[in-house]
Amino acid sequence: MKEKVEELYHLFESDLNAIETVRDLEDLKVKYLGRKGPIQSLMKDLRHCDNEERPLMGKLINELKEQVASKVETQLSALKEKELSKRLSEEKIDVTLPGRSNFHGGKHPIVQMLDEVLEILKEMGFSVQYTSEIESEYYNYGGLNYPPDHPARDMQDTFYISKDILLRSHTTSIQQHMMEKCEPPIRIVAPGKCYRNETITSRSHVFFYQVDALYIDKGVTFADLLATKEEFYSRIFNQKVELRVRPSYFPFVEPGMEVDIKCTSCKGKGCTLCKKTGWLEVCGAGMVHPEVLKEGGIDPEVYSGFAWGGGIERLFMLRHGVTDIRLFTENNLRFLRQFA
Repeated sequence: MKEKVEELYHLFESDLNAIETVRDLEDLKVKYLGRKGPIQSLMKDLRHCDNEERPLMGKLINELKEQVASKVETQLSALKEKELSKRLSEEKIDVTLPGRSNFHGGKHPIVQMLDEVLEILKEMGFSVQYTSEIESEYYNYGGLNYPPDHPARDMQDTFYISKDILLRSHTTSIQQHMMEKCEPPIRIVAPGKCYRNETITSRSHVFFYQVDALYIDKGVTFADLLATKEEFYSRIFNQKVELRVRPSYFPFVEPGMEVDIKCTSCKGKGCTLCKKTGWLEVCGAGMVHPEVLKEGGIDPEVYSGFAWGGGIERLFMLRHGVTDIRLFTENNLRFLRQFA
């Protein structure tokens, strides 16, 4: 038994000298001191010793166990210190180098644009009103004079939640809400996110931000609409702008029109921003249709009004020369930080 103890100790020392890493040393500790290790086996073999030898052999085995544990701990401390020194030398920090700058958070470009638009319109006498992005088909289409067979009502153009509930396709859906709960004069703007089932391209997306304006009162004329548009776009582009209107059809206005402004980049000479036309399309507009007024409980013989709406992304793209609407939703910090 004594020879087995000495032989096991020499074997342990040989294995210990070959150890180079902390992990290998921990494995060696388990190998010799674990429940299934050789030292534990020696303790079990004590039952085969004579009664006179058993105390002496037990003492030798305990001493062996203590020596193995002590040497393992000593070697473990040395290896950990060695590995720490190596890691510190590899991760050496030059304290003379300048610190890393932290980037401050900021508003998304579209939120910046929306805030600016609303601030200008509030200064022009409009109040800001909000409605839900989930809307009924009546407020989104029926109450706005859309005929039952209008293509916009089809599922290929609109995101329906149920037969009569949908994601609003324009913030114009606020009009009947306001006419139902307010007596004229009504002078409001409605900002918000809209959804349309379109193919995502550089110029269109399935969701976008829009601002709609509505003004209803006695004696509101087409000239009021043009004057309001000219004032708004002159302020948003920080320069006097020239308007051009083209006839267009929208079910909720009559007459309806598309509004263009003379290109703010080339002053009408033609450039890549305006596609060589000299003009930039900015919104759709018109006088509120008499049927829409009637549906809202307002007498079109007494009151008249105008409405117009435009996309915030498009306005931002025109002002800053951005050519791809998808950039606003890709979360590319290199793009977003340009407008911080």
